[in-house]
Amino acid sequence: MEISAAGLDAGAAYKLLVGIVVPRPIAWVTTVGDGGVVNAAPFSCYTFVSNHPPMVAVNCGRREGALKDTARNIAAGGGFVVNVVTEELAGPMHETSAEFPAGLGEPAALGLELLPSKFIKSPRLACSPINLECMLHQIIELGELKSQLVVGEIVMFHIRDDLLDNGKIETRRLRPLARLGGRNYAPLGDIMTMPPAEEALRRLRVGED
Repeated sequence: MEISAAGLDAGAAYKLLVGIVVPRPIAWVTTVGDGGVVNAAPFSCYTFVSNHPPMVAVNCGRREGALKDTARNIAAGGGFVVNVVTEELAGPMHETSAEFPAGLGEPAALGLELLPSKFIKSPRLACSPINLECMLHQIIELGELKSQLVVGEIVMFHIRDDLLDNGKIETRRLRPLARLGGRNYAPLGDIMTMPPAEEALRRLRVGED
């Protein structure tokens, strides 16, 4: 089947993309809004975009043309925290994706414990084993719907001690949760370890001898 992108509306394109671009990591973002209300919301259009300085990017779509609380809070306050989602956090993370009444923060409503950050106002979620404190670097508006690609510079990594080994994350211990299409999520599953890619070149050279 061939589908022309020119003939798709925003909803149809979205359904295709969230099923094709999988699995996706989840950025459980905490921010502070008006009156000090702490907001927590999950975003799966998320990745890292630089390692020096370390930067991550989170795409915040609009809701009926208006900015979501997360994007508005980041633009106003300049900081946010990306809290990594693991398998055991699927329930509370998914619940924070609901539209809570204005002025009611998800952590307060759901009883999620908060911890202070080192350099920014936005607090961290205590239940998450990895928190990335981010300072706003820039916001880029994309597409006709003007979704906002929020780029943040990581100024502090908070990593649970048992997850770090020789400067690398122990992914099997972390057990991150992935986002699929619809209301579907997936655990990490089996991990494949491949030989060095240079092995293919070595075999070619041997074959030429």
